[in-house]
Amino acid sequence: MDESPGLTKVLAHIDAGLDTSRQTLFDWLRIPSISAQPAHQADCRRAAIWVRDRLFDVGFVAELRETAGHPVVLARHAGPGPHVLFYGHYDVQPPDPVELWTSPPFEPAIVDGPRGKKFVARGAVDDKGQVAMFLEAMRAWKDVSGTVPGNLTVVIEGEEEVGSVNLEAFLRDNRDALRADVALISDTGMWNVETPAVTTRLRGMVYTEITVHGPDKDLHSGLYGGSALNPINALTRILGGLHDDDGRVQVPGFYDGVAPVSPEQAAEWQALGFDEAAFLGRIGLTEPGGERGLSALDRLWARPTADINGIWGGYTGAGAKTVIASRASAKVSFRLVAGQDPGAIYAAFERFVRDRLPPGARMEIQSFSNSPGIEIATDSPWVGMAQAALAEEYGRPAVRIGSGGSIPVVESLKRILGIDSVLMGFGLDDDQIHSPNEKFEQTCFHHGIRAHARLLAKFAQA
Repeated sequence: MDESPGLTKVLAHIDAGLDTSRQTLFDWLRIPSISAQPAHQADCRRAAIWVRDRLFDVGFVAELRETAGHPVVLARHAGPGPHVLFYGHYDVQPPDPVELWTSPPFEPAIVDGPRGKKFVARGAVDDKGQVAMFLEAMRAWKDVSGTVPGNLTVVIEGEEEVGSVNLEAFLRDNRDALRADVALISDTGMWNVETPAVTTRLRGMVYTEITVHGPDKDLHSGLYGGSALNPINALTRILGGLHDDDGRVQVPGFYDGVAPVSPEQAAEWQALGFDEAAFLGRIGLTEPGGERGLSALDRLWARPTADINGIWGGYTGAGAKTVIASRASAKVSFRLVAGQDPGAIYAAFERFVRDRLPPGARMEIQSFSNSPGIEIATDSPWVGMAQAALAEEYGRPAVRIGSGGSIPVVESLKRILGIDSVLMGFGLDDDQIHSPNEKFEQTCFHHGIRAHARLLAKFAQA
């Protein structure tokens, strides 16, 4: 597709201004907007003000909307075309363990790597860097043409990394103002650095904490061992039965609603040539886990999982202390796919544990997350526009991929506002999201700005 003269000028402006775009992002990355830590409440507000002011600079009516937690940035630009809602978040994960960083986590560094330069900082790719691509694409259009194309609303929240606890109330309270034709989100990834992608599958989440209680105090294991109930033994025995020898989850009804991947989608994934051995080798493993008899991408993108994320009880310090603990706890999460009912999964897991408790034990269970899996229609015209913009930018087709992770806002936007989402992201598997030395490749940042500029033009002309 030939570029319009206006778009050609915008893309050239983006190329010439890449250093300025990078420094703009670095200014934002220096703000330690850690939503999980009360000591950084003022920093979260500073990060919100920063993005509000950038939106104001490109012609939006922009404001902070207060919530029970950190504020939401809400901005509006009326223009031609369908109404597009852009969502992102300005909060970041804690940088711990700080000693593993090669540079201070909130002092962005430019580092040479095998793909060229990369930006190293907390929030570089999740999600400040990806939001900044959209902001810089709009700034380029404003600089070149005097206005941003399209009919746009922007919502940037500050609590995504702590579960978006106040976002649903914000969406409900502002339902009329936020109604749109489609949502655009850049918080996902590419297939690889040369191959762009649109994510059409996201796994949901049920996250629980189980505590099994036994005696009313820790006991001497010599005096009471063989008579007193040991909660650690009980809990590990129960959780040891979560999977069978083929890796299938044994919670009754767990696979209700799980549909097989279509032959068309399976063929598309097979053509990607995923190297699971290399994927595992980067993390020090040689053999895959999960369900037997399924392809790697099926297991990663289209099948649900159950995992014990932490387990504790009794004495865990240095040396010996022979006790029978009074209680034992574990955190257990379930990644869900479209068609599964999170409430039913939670209830079934509670029954699974309760039915296996030994006499005299009692249990407590808490739920920290409860969101369904998402599957976006691949024949959506909005997905088609994103694929076209990416194909034009990269000179190769944009593939449709899944993600094993969760972005709960996608389900919230559908349920509360009735709108589907386009997930056009530019992260890579090795960006070390949530880990020390999080990074964003400069080439991904650059192409991401250009691709968003192209997509803005397509949306405005739709």
